[in-house]
Formats: sequence, C-alpha cells, structure tokens
Amino acid sequence: MGLLGVFANIAAILTAVIAVWAYGRYLWERRQKRLRLEQYLRDEKAAGGNQGQRTLLHLVANLGMAESEIIDAAFRSKYVRRRVGVDDQGRADRLLLEYDSGGPEDDLPG
Repeated sequence: MGLLGVFANIAAILTAVIAVWAYGRYLWERRQKRLRLEQYLRDEKAAGGNQGQRTLLHLVANLGMAESEIIDAAFRSKYVRRRVGVDDQGRADRLLLEYDSGGPEDDLPG
C-alpha cells in the first residue's frame, strides 16, 4: 500500500508540472503570434501603401495563421488597430488591421 501511495503522489506531481508547462507554452505561442502580427503590420506600414491596412485574408495568406488566431492576436495587442472597410453603399464589408504605435514619429520609415 505504501508503494502505491508513493506512485500516486509522483503521478500527481508530474501531472501538475506537465499542466503548468503546457499552459506556459500555450501563452508563449499566443505571444509569438501577436508579435508576428505586430511586426508584419509595422513593416507593411513602413513600406507604404494603403496606410498599412491589411485585410484578414491578406494576413492569413502571408502569416500562415488562422483567422481566429489573427483576430485573437489583434484584440490582445496594444498596437494593432481595427478599422472597418465600407462598400459603395456605406455598409461595413471587411475588417482592416493596421499598426499604430500611438506616436506619429514612430510610424515614419527611417
């Protein structure tokens, strides 16, 4: 009975350690995706054209991330602004994302 208790305690400790490691990895991957999105939008804005605004489809194709991952990263970012594109009749038809550091001097190409 004593040996079974020891194995049960070791299993409980290993389960907790693995759960903490998995959660940490999940948070790290989310952070990396957010940083990738911010860097891509920052580079696109510095390159000029269309004020650096990009559609979800464009970002999916160029970043290799799912729409849900891009939206999650965009809504968690302090620097990614969401804009709404409108059609000829004034109705919203697309979501545009752009980098906005908050300071105009930071957004100009060097």
